[in-house]
Formats: sequence, C-alpha cells, structure tokens
Amino acid sequence: MSEPLTIFLAGGGTGGHLYPGIAVAEALRAIDPTVRPVFLCTEREIDRVILTPTGFDFVPQPIVPPVTSVGGLLRFYKSWRETKDLVRQLLRERRPNVVLGLGGYAAGVAVKKAAERGIPTAVLNPDVIPGKANQFLMKVVRAVCCQFEATSRFVGSSSKAKLQVTGCPIRSDIAAPPGRDEAAKRLGIDPMLKTLVVTGASLGARTVNEAVLTLLGGMTLRGWQVLHLAGREHADAVRAGYRDLDVCSRVIDFTPGMADVWAASDLAISRSGASSCAELTACGVPSVLMPYPFHRDMHQRVNAEQLVDAGAAVLVDDDKDRARNAAKLKPVVEGLMYDADRR
Repeated sequence: MSEPLTIFLAGGGTGGHLYPGIAVAEALRAIDPTVRPVFLCTEREIDRVILTPTGFDFVPQPIVPPVTSVGGLLRFYKSWRETKDLVRQLLRERRPNVVLGLGGYAAGVAVKKAAERGIPTAVLNPDVIPGKANQFLMKVVRAVCCQFEATSRFVGSSSKAKLQVTGCPIRSDIAAPPGRDEAAKRLGIDPMLKTLVVTGASLGARTVNEAVLTLLGGMTLRGWQVLHLAGREHADAVRAGYRDLDVCSRVIDFTPGMADVWAASDLAISRSGASSCAELTACGVPSVLMPYPFHRDMHQRVNAEQLVDAGAAVLVDDDKDRARNAAKLKPVVEGLMYDADRR
C-alpha cells in the first residue's frame, strides 16, 4: 500500500497568502482524503488564528521579513538561518511529495531547498505583478500558477513558459456561498437592509477605516447598513468612530467566515489584494477598490485595474488623507448605493 501524499504549503503572514493555500488543501482533500497538507507559515498571530480552525497541520517558521536597516538585516539573517535548519529537518522527516509556495518572504526557503533536492515545486502568483520572493522562486520552480493573464507582461522570457493561468484558488464555502438570510443571521445584521461591506483584508487598513468613517459622517443612509471588518489592531478605534454616527452598523475585528460576508453584501469598499479580488469576482460583489498605497510597485493598483477593465469595480486611489479620500469616495459610493442598475 502506497504512502499518503504529503504536500508542503509554504507562506503566510497575511490571509492573502494563506487563504489560497487553504483552498488548495481543501481541493486536494476532496480528491484524496488521505492527502496530508502541511503549512509552513510564520510566527505571526494571524497565521495561528487562520490555520487553527482548518484542522490542517502547520509549522511556524522563525523567518521574519527583511528590513533595510542594520538591525533589521541582522534579524532577517538570523531568522533565515534558523528557518533553513528547520526546513531541512522537515524535508528529511516528512518527505513531502510536492512543495507549493504561497508567495511572500515565508515561502522562499522551503521552495528553494525542495527544488534543490529534486522535489516538484510550484508557486502561486495571484497578483498581476510578482513580488520579490516569487520573482526569485520562478527561476527554480516547475510551474507558476497565475490569476491573471496580464502577469506575462511582468516576468522575464525565461519564466513565461512556466506560467499557467489557473485563477486564484478560493475556499469551498466561498465558491458555494450560503443564503443571504442565513449569512446575515450569523453575522448579526439585518437581512432586510442592503449591506455595504468595508474591508481592509485580514489585517485591516487604517486609511480605509478613517476614510469610510469620515464619508459616513457626511451621508444619510436610507435602507442600508454597514458591515465593517476593521482589523484587530484598529477595531476599537473604528467602534468608537461609529458611536458618533447615526448609522446602522456592525464592526467586526476579523472573521474567517468571508462566505457569509460576501453572501450578505450588496456593495464593498475594499483593498485590492489578490485574494480579495478573487473572492469579489467569484461572488459577484460590486466593489469600490482602494489599492494599498504604500508599496513601491503599486501592485494592488494593477490588480484593481483588471476588475475595472472587466466592469466589475470602480477604482479610487488612496490619498492617505481621510478628508480627501472621503471626498473622492462620496459621489462614487452614493451613486452605486442608490442606482441599482450601476451596481
């Protein structure tokens, strides 16, 4: 009798890296219940919060992101050496059949060391523009699984042959969402009101939170409520902001139940990370996208442009100023809220 397949899924630090990996693990288990997915994640709390309810095995890696300071680079180098030792041990003891990189700094060591040993490797690249880790790993993996065809414009000729447009994996509960009333009940919102969802993804987004609170202070909502996913670090401040507003609202710091959120949503204000874009399009939720403005390559803006070009979203650049952002959002959001044909 053959041994069950073991699959390493390397990456973490945000939901955007972990959730596509969870979707892959679910799909593999649906095909073969004996498959053993093992996540090589980070030591950040969000990884534990996201992975524990899944029941999948996970091993936190000591790797930390590189920071361009002497102290930051020394911490990174130390964590890289410790992670390399851990990965070597895991490869030797668990003998994975395949290693899949989920993107980001936490994917690099496991994918590279597996490739050096001749273990089949691949990376998920759900953003249009590959990040630095994926750019590096594309040289050693056998396949690069992309969400968008536009990725081919941002990779070298040697990597283009490895690109496979698979879409971004989404979890099974999002692919088959619950009914609106059922979802609204679990979320604690009114199923009879239309719902504006505000989300900055798994960690929240301060500038989005501030912009929306300022926006709502100058609006009168008729037949609408707000479901605001604020992020754990920002939730208390957002709740305080709503206490000063005459708005039917529910503030959640974090939820793994995005299937319920999208099932109850009529319009979303969201960042445009790859997983958010995939879930919005899969669930058919019209959206106002505010790309993360602090990345040098502005890769979230390029993601958003794919949805805008398809007629699925409106793009509003984040000016990092709550008043300017609110002023830009108001005509867009009001127009979509009260014109069903535009949504």
